[in-house]
Amino acid sequence: MIGRAMRRPEEDDVGQEHSPGRPGLSVVPTGPGEASVLRNDAEPLAGTVLLLSGPNLSLLGERQPEVYGYQSLDDHVATATRAAAEHGLSLEHVQSEYEGALVEAVHGARRRAAAIVVNAGALTHYSWALHDALAAFEGPVVELHLSHPGRREPWRHLSVVTPVATGVIAGFGGEGYRLAIEAVASLLRARHA
Repeated sequence: MIGRAMRRPEEDDVGQEHSPGRPGLSVVPTGPGEASVLRNDAEPLAGTVLLLSGPNLSLLGERQPEVYGYQSLDDHVATATRAAAEHGLSLEHVQSEYEGALVEAVHGARRRAAAIVVNAGALTHYSWALHDALAAFEGPVVELHLSHPGRREPWRHLSVVTPVATGVIAGFGGEGYRLAIEAVASLLRARHA
């Protein structure tokens, strides 16, 4: 595995501030031989993780496979489900092409789900409604991207989700889904320690 967990440097924040209580943790690819470790093999957790998938993610495996890979959304959800089960967590997945459906899913997760992992697709860059809904969620929020938005077109560099996310995982392809669940498990254990 290539990558490491690190505190997001200020120059990578693209003019954004992190919300109080939501430190900026990013997991980004670094170099060969560096392991990404957020795993904690402690006592199993209990609870539900809501996985949100935004517009066009239903086309994964078909749309721009050179950028997003050949795995389908179902493949990624299966990876996240297995990773969650390893930590005693259940996974609930909601995919929609519509912003309002994702906002409603976040509202429905309040006081019910332990954490949210969100790959908002293009909504990442402009959905203030999703931003506000996530800001009202009391548990950890992990923002997820298959590609590394900071290494792509300039319009992709801005995320309106990042300021309300506990952390960001980007650029690991399908492995990011497992890493996001590992991050959630680590954050939930830290809350219960």
